[in-house]
Amino acid sequence: MFESFRSFVSDFVGGEKHPSQFVENDYRLAAVALLVHAAAIDGDMSQRERDKLHSVVKRRFNLDDVLADELIDKATQAEHEAVDLYHFTSLLNRTLDEAARARVIEMMWEIVYSDGRRDELEDNLLWRAADLLGVSPRERIELRQRIERESGEAGGA
Repeated sequence: MFESFRSFVSDFVGGEKHPSQFVENDYRLAAVALLVHAAAIDGDMSQRERDKLHSVVKRRFNLDDVLADELIDKATQAEHEAVDLYHFTSLLNRTLDEAARARVIEMMWEIVYSDGRRDELEDNLLWRAADLLGVSPRERIELRQRIERESGEAGGA
């Protein structure tokens, strides 16, 4: 599952688009906007959530610190302007295969658990995002349980 996503990212980055050009129809912008939404849905994005967001974006999209910050800034702006999740999930559905869409849900769970807990707003967001991305309830729950275990083993970090 991860390899197909990594391959897609490598093809995309290695292709005609330069990784620093985060345009509106860039799947990375849509994915990170969902991550920003997950981090801020409870009304307060803690420093721990900000750090995890930066780390996940940098690692998953193979970006340096400056490009990761640029992508997060653009995604934050796009997320603030969006009226719903559909704008982002529809782009991801058109652009990514099933395994890569599940990877987006996995990244969202990583953000949710970065503060060591999850609440009903976060659960609802992940349920809606997974549904819109065609990720089955079973896979969404398996991803949540795995990330929950991993974050517990890491002491919530």
